[in-house]
Amino acid sequence: MIGLEIHAQITALNSKLFCSCRGNYRDLRPNSNICEICCGLPGSLPIINQKAIEYSTMTSIALGCKVPDKIMFYRKNYFYPDLPKNFQITQYNVYGISSIGIDGKYELDEAKQIRISRIQLEEDPGRIVYSEGGMNVGNTALIDYNRAGVALIEIVTEPDFTSPKEVRQFLNKLSLTLEHLGVCDTLLEGSVRCDVNVSMNGGNKVEIKNINSFKEVEKAINYEITRQSSVYNRNLNIELETRHWDDKKKITFKARSKEEEHDYRYFPEPDIPVIVLGSDFVANLKQRMPELPNQRFERFILKYKLSEHTSNILINDKKLADFFESTLKLHFSPTEIANILVTDFKSLIEDDTESTDYLKNLKVKPEHIAELAKLIEGNKISRITAKDILVKIFESGKLPSEVVNSSNSYKIADEKTIMDAVQSVFDTEKSAVEDAKKNREAINFLLGKVMKFTNGRADPKIAMRLINSKLSDPEKQ
Repeated sequence: MIGLEIHAQITALNSKLFCSCRGNYRDLRPNSNICEICCGLPGSLPIINQKAIEYSTMTSIALGCKVPDKIMFYRKNYFYPDLPKNFQITQYNVYGISSIGIDGKYELDEAKQIRISRIQLEEDPGRIVYSEGGMNVGNTALIDYNRAGVALIEIVTEPDFTSPKEVRQFLNKLSLTLEHLGVCDTLLEGSVRCDVNVSMNGGNKVEIKNINSFKEVEKAINYEITRQSSVYNRNLNIELETRHWDDKKKITFKARSKEEEHDYRYFPEPDIPVIVLGSDFVANLKQRMPELPNQRFERFILKYKLSEHTSNILINDKKLADFFESTLKLHFSPTEIANILVTDFKSLIEDDTESTDYLKNLKVKPEHIAELAKLIEGNKISRITAKDILVKIFESGKLPSEVVNSSNSYKIADEKTIMDAVQSVFDTEKSAVEDAKKNREAINFLLGKVMKFTNGRADPKIAMRLINSKLSDPEKQ
């Protein structure tokens, strides 16, 4: 049985959850983005970020959770170097008042739903940087409090997963939802983190922390299943404990015994009153919520007449889907533009997609793709030539028409020129010509040779017609 605790920063916010310090701390000098509220100094008062309430409510709605009429914040008391106040302001389901979302269901696939236990809004702790040897090797660490107090949405699932593969599928789908809501840029370092709870045969739950990527989550679960199986096979008991994942050695190791709920000594945060949301607040948010991935998928199929396969490729990369729709505003040709993006364009950007601004930094813009599609549809260039032009656009940033003019890449439609190419191929590929006379499928080989001979510029329809004609009448010139 596998359950998850996902922590997603609300990267869309300009400021932290309870103060005016910057929400985006990543480009700042260590320990320069912290104030008396972040530290909980005497006399300081936290003020809730209203936008954080809105974003966490939208997340709750998107994950099928019930949103209560009112919410409260609590102090969770524990002592750890990354917690400057020695307590964390979070939420807790007690006294008839719940966190911002409870009892949700999120569709994993057509056959399975994952139950969401709760969604809570809380503050992020600081960041601990361990020495090169890893956290279980060195005895020193560096602490940066710039992150302390950043708004964080914690999503807690029920233990409904039965395999690492299901977990990875869920995390990818959840990330896509958070991106479409505009809540979190999941490509930013540390913006989405995941703790895993694993238990077997009804035994004690083991929590795994310090997992830095979804790929590592899958590996950590696989390792922990193997470790617990080995313990059971030796008739030993599984301890109730917290373990950390060592991404260098690819193992989990014991960090501490698992705390019980009462160890945290929760009590209501005295400086933040009960917040009344009300049904009007939720209804208004539902109307203003951005389109979710499944809704966008259906729209791409119905409005743009794209295939399910193509729609899936686009939707699974929100930035690419946005780029696609920006291009359509310049030239409405959904099928042609989608074809360019999901094949040649996507193959050219594969190495850069881990960067959060990978499309912004490209020299290729929607206007380039729109013009390229026009040239293909206007029969000015072939699709083979279009791929070569796209490579040159990536390098230079020039418009397709400029590249075509400078490289003389226009499609050849002159029948005499193409017939000369066909004749040349027939002269050099005699065995293939004989094969084509017996097996019509072999004609495609000859067509490929003609296209190669003309550097992809020959009109393939004219070339195919001339090849067929010459096969029927070898004397034809």
